[in-house]
Amino acid sequence: MKIHIKNGRVIDPKNNIDSKLDIFIAAGKIVSMGSMPDGFIANQTIDATDLVVCPGLVDLSARLREPGDEYKASLTSELKAAVAGGVTSLACPPDTDPILDEPGLVEMLKHRAKQHGLAHVYPLGAMTRQLQGQALAEMSELYAAGCVGFSQANVAITDTQVLWRAMQYAATFGFTLFLHAEEPFLAANGVAHDGEVATRLGLKGIPSAAEALALASLLRIAQETGAKVHVSRLSTAEGVAMIRTAKAQGLNISCDVSANQLHLTEHDIGYFDSNCHLKPPLRTQRDKDALSAGLKDGTIDAICSDHTPVDDDAKMAPFAEAGVGATGLELLLPLTLKWAAQEKASLLQAIHFITSASAQILGIPPGDLSPGSHADLCIFNPDEYWKISPGTLRSQGKNTPFNGLELAGKNKFTLVNGQIVYQS
Repeated sequence: MKIHIKNGRVIDPKNNIDSKLDIFIAAGKIVSMGSMPDGFIANQTIDATDLVVCPGLVDLSARLREPGDEYKASLTSELKAAVAGGVTSLACPPDTDPILDEPGLVEMLKHRAKQHGLAHVYPLGAMTRQLQGQALAEMSELYAAGCVGFSQANVAITDTQVLWRAMQYAATFGFTLFLHAEEPFLAANGVAHDGEVATRLGLKGIPSAAEALALASLLRIAQETGAKVHVSRLSTAEGVAMIRTAKAQGLNISCDVSANQLHLTEHDIGYFDSNCHLKPPLRTQRDKDALSAGLKDGTIDAICSDHTPVDDDAKMAPFAEAGVGATGLELLLPLTLKWAAQEKASLLQAIHFITSASAQILGIPPGDLSPGSHADLCIFNPDEYWKISPGTLRSQGKNTPFNGLELAGKNKFTLVNGQIVYQS
């Protein structure tokens, strides 16, 4: 299939391109930008007038709920949601059922995902067996089976000796550890930020110190072992300051922030809105401002969707008992654009946080539009508004704090390996 994409505004952060260019695709790869190759005859032409053409989005945290929780979502529903949102590559945490701590499970997941021919799925293997934080998983075997890194998902390691050994092992083989910083005893049974809103509503709080204490241990051990560590879903001003200092000291550290935390605070819980029951919890306005500042100055490397589909019944429970998480794959693009508009960041910078930056963290090839690269593309209208509602979301999980809002940024085409897999 030969495809000619014409008249689009091409944005390629990795190559610092923001220009009106034509793109030519053949045999699943980009063969040229700008001038048409000799003898090129397109099978299909896409007119991208008034549209932005960029690399396919790369999401650092998207739960697909398969295997094990198909009543919440499935590979079919979530991969369709991914490409509808322009996401062509995604990393999925290991907290499935069964947990991704066996090579066979990883191979099965990758095989089933590949059969759909939609977004690329990059599993994160369990760092410890059954995520119990006691014995290390067979990371080398899991890596050989297709894992791009290792994680404890939301399960904290209380034994710092195990964490030390994991980082030593990862440093030896060049693996990346994707870790969420939360001290489990301070956070125990907490459901919201430990502040005025939680106090008023009578909810058990999770203090900011829970992130800071856990992060202090992670950074200190990473400094000693030389391990490459990615801190997932940073949520506090203190955490941003700690990462900034660690980077200045030369630690091999990266981090991301959930799109939810860039737009919401503890006050959005309102009167027990269970759609705002998230992990990490929504924090203060000061924290939100610090996260935005961290993105702008390069302390925070990427934005993720933290896609966690939850079934309707679980979200109908009282706030403290409601299922944790929100759908996000289809909202990653418009929420990133909304942040850029509010912070007066360039479109080039905004797209960087959800394409090339995320791809570099995962160590995967997608993320740019260089000739010869795989033709994974997102073509969207940055000015078209659409209303977020259960009817417009393709994910099986319909719960999001943004339901009812109109957001700018409508994906029109998604290409994976040179094939159109979504068209609105």
